[in-house]
Amino acid sequence: QQLAQLQKEKSEILKNLALYYFTFVDVMEFKDHVCELLNTIDVCQVFFDITVNFDLTKNYLDLIITYTTLMILLSRIEERKAIIGLYNYAHEMTHGASDREYPRLGQMIVDYENPLKKMMEEFVPHSKVYALISLQMVYPRRNLSADQWRNAQLLSLISAPSTMLNPAQSDTMPCEYLSLDAMEKWIIFGFILCHGILNSDATALNLWKLALQSSSCLALFRDEVFHIHKAAEDLFVNIRGYNKRINDIRECKEAAVSHAGSMHRERRKFLRSALKELATVLSDQPGLLGPKALFVFMALSFARDEIIWLLRHADNMPKKSADDFIDKHIAELIFYMEELRAHVRKYGPVMQRYYVQYLSGFDAVVLNELVQNLSVCPEDESIIMSSFVNTMTSLSVKQVEDGEVFDFRGMRLDWFRLQAYTSVSKASLGLADHRELGKMMNTIIFHTKMVDSLVEMLVETSDLSIFCFYSRAFEKMFQQCLELPSQSRYSIAFPLLCTHFMSCTHELCPEERHHIGDRSLSLCNMFLDEMAKQARNLITDICTEQCTLSDQLLPKHCAKTISQAVNKKSKKQTGKKGEPEREKPGVESMRKNRLVVTNLDKLHTALSELCFSINYVPNMVVWEHTFTPREYLTSHLEIRFTKSIVGMTMYNQATQEIAKPSELLTSVRAYMTVLQSIENYVQIDITRVFNNVLLQQTQHLDSHGEPTITSLYTNWYLETLLRQVSNGHIAYFPAMKAFVNLPTENELTFNAEEYSDISEMRALSELLGPYGMKFLSESLMWHISSQVAELK
Repeated sequence: QQLAQLQKEKSEILKNLALYYFTFVDVMEFKDHVCELLNTIDVCQVFFDITVNFDLTKNYLDLIITYTTLMILLSRIEERKAIIGLYNYAHEMTHGASDREYPRLGQMIVDYENPLKKMMEEFVPHSKVYALISLQMVYPRRNLSADQWRNAQLLSLISAPSTMLNPAQSDTMPCEYLSLDAMEKWIIFGFILCHGILNSDATALNLWKLALQSSSCLALFRDEVFHIHKAAEDLFVNIRGYNKRINDIRECKEAAVSHAGSMHRERRKFLRSALKELATVLSDQPGLLGPKALFVFMALSFARDEIIWLLRHADNMPKKSADDFIDKHIAELIFYMEELRAHVRKYGPVMQRYYVQYLSGFDAVVLNELVQNLSVCPEDESIIMSSFVNTMTSLSVKQVEDGEVFDFRGMRLDWFRLQAYTSVSKASLGLADHRELGKMMNTIIFHTKMVDSLVEMLVETSDLSIFCFYSRAFEKMFQQCLELPSQSRYSIAFPLLCTHFMSCTHELCPEERHHIGDRSLSLCNMFLDEMAKQARNLITDICTEQCTLSDQLLPKHCAKTISQAVNKKSKKQTGKKGEPEREKPGVESMRKNRLVVTNLDKLHTALSELCFSINYVPNMVVWEHTFTPREYLTSHLEIRFTKSIVGMTMYNQATQEIAKPSELLTSVRAYMTVLQSIENYVQIDITRVFNNVLLQQTQHLDSHGEPTITSLYTNWYLETLLRQVSNGHIAYFPAMKAFVNLPTENELTFNAEEYSDISEMRALSELLGPYGMKFLSESLMWHISSQVAELK
């Protein structure tokens, strides 16, 4: 009876669960292939060393990590049993038999309930961990403190001026910019699966402890994390004789909780200054991108690792140690990364020229010598090596100048094949005995990437699309950046990060593109809008201050000064002190001490910092949409200027009060002067803003259907002034060429001549323009003619 409902829904169930079910089947097939490949590698006794056969070792370790994370993620899907059970039941109902994959799939789901425990049993035969041990040459050197980096003057181009033009070299080129994050995953998961070696090999134990002290959690996939210490302890607790290992884990956990945060904070601090120096030197001398390309990719990779570490731990750390996980200067680090990325994209041809000459003039010669000196070189290997030399020798600078597209993917794939041929135990040419060849080829491969894969290299070393999945933290960092005046100049880094998001999509999952693309667009739009709003608010505050200052210069304010002067002359100084001297306008400009910072100074500083950011890029492309930061500012200024002009009219319908045209004109001019000065900070056309806003103010409604100064003044002159003229309370006085108040029992609330003399009319006509005056006169004439008609 309970299953009767499923009978009706079986076709819907099959349709909706097929995607999930067959994804599980894919995982099972992938697992089968991985197990088969690992067995083959064991049988062939493949030699692994990250410093020699880099591609083979890296891909081998990546394969194991992909397999491990996949099985852990599978065990985290709570409905996995329900999904395959339901699908299979519906399949039985429809086709009369179980799905053929169901028994094995069900078994896998049950076996991998605790995935790491099951995989520890599985990896007993694969316990030769040469690949991991080879990391002793790389990982400890990469996992140093900021002080050690500082003492070594890491990434500095100017610390040794004499060697500035020498190419940045290393025996282990690809290891220099290898992600620290990836290495920690290899070490932690690798030694969990092959834990036996921790008891017998001191090197393995040192690597394991160092990795455990550096992080508290690892990223499995995007924002899915794995808490290292708890998981490792739970797995080792059931193994006899592992008390020492469990104590190691507990000690490392203490160290990670108490010291990792501050260590990484100091690293970020060092990298901020190092990347700033690097970006500044390279913007001045882009030619150095040739010899020092390695430094750029190392800098990007180091900074990316630190940012991702912070993002992951800030979200998953105990709150008591929160200070080390809030970095208010993170925007600066991201900004310098973006600056370096921009240099690489802009000066790509400079790097191509350099490395094309390097490959043909140096690498080809050295490789040729190495090949000639090989004691044994089988035919297949010899053919591949010769093709490398020929490919490099045929390169010329003219190809770069002609804009030819280079493609060395074939050559890199051949080197990968060659690593596989020469790393098996029975190989006649063993790479283990010819390490120099491996190191030389790794360098050559790096040089080829500098010619044809710069964009891919940027993605590999500095892709921060992970922010797409930490959007709350991302927005919080942005808000902190805007709130801190010293950091607001780097706020453009956040919209620029949105351009990374599409690199986390995959061709095998196209349905994700729209979701991630929309998120990148909405975040970019929000960031640019917030930046423009912040700049607009600062400009408004400056305008308010300037309007107050220009208001002090109005003629009406000098009456008091004149009356004081007259009184002084007429009366002798009495014993009592007279009223205090009023400060004259302009006093605020006299600085007694340059350390005193006024409110206006602070506003101008904050504005110039923020405008640097808005003006940093003319436009940016996010998911095939182009954003122009300056246009955001322009549109916000237009809206605010419109509201301000109408606001400064101070029209009050209840009391029928309105600002004098001359006073409004003074305020508008002060406002316009401030807006005009914005052109010193940002390349925007303020004249366009003036034309758009002021022309709309000459009509009786603006483009949003709101009242304008034309309609407000027309209403006031008709409803207030003209009505009092009709009532006989105000009359025209030809000698003064103005309307004046007549003595009446009820005093009027305003003085007619202050709104109708020649200077006020001139100010009014300047504000309303010809269209506005035409509208005003037509409205007046219509009213007057209707009154004349009544008289008749």
